[in-house]
Amino acid sequence: MDTSTPRFPGKSLLLAFCLLTVGSASAAAPIPVAEGPVAPAGAWAWPLGGPGDLLEVFDRPEAPWAAGHRGVDLTTGPGAPVRSPAAGVVAFVGVVVDRPVVTVDHGNGLVSSFEPALADVVVGEHVSRGQVVAGVDTGGHCSGVCLHWGVRLNGEYIDPLSLVMDRRPSVLLPVPSSTGRQSPGGRPRS
Repeated sequence: MDTSTPRFPGKSLLLAFCLLTVGSASAAAPIPVAEGPVAPAGAWAWPLGGPGDLLEVFDRPEAPWAAGHRGVDLTTGPGAPVRSPAAGVVAFVGVVVDRPVVTVDHGNGLVSSFEPALADVVVGEHVSRGQVVAGVDTGGHCSGVCLHWGVRLNGEYIDPLSLVMDRRPSVLLPVPSSTGRQSPGGRPRS
């Protein structure tokens, strides 16, 4: 049997097309990262206490379908009040899979979601920054009781901490010597 010529040339073309398509899908552009601040400084607040409650950080997935942690987990107790981190409109109250969820649309493409959270609000209700929107329920994906806080910008998950903390890298600047002269490496000359 001659194996140099495919018996069904259409199959080879289809296979090549599929391989190219799968290859280009796996090399798809990464999930966009918001450049610069997406909300004015001080416009957002923590839904619970503050940074001391942080249990697990955001872990951006490599692709929309890949594993990752699409939000942050905040440690708390059952019934703790969940506050809206910014003004908005309640967009969803209900159960997703097996967890009660509350979602607030803050405008400008920003949407917060909280789980497991038993709603104190109704869909369409306008809420202010700091207003209680839910109480933490038991369950969820933490080993103890925690609140999962996710934020989407135009449908893509972003790090919620970028809205309540300065997440830019620290930059160390040279310190001038008493003579005001510095070495080429930025260290004061002696």
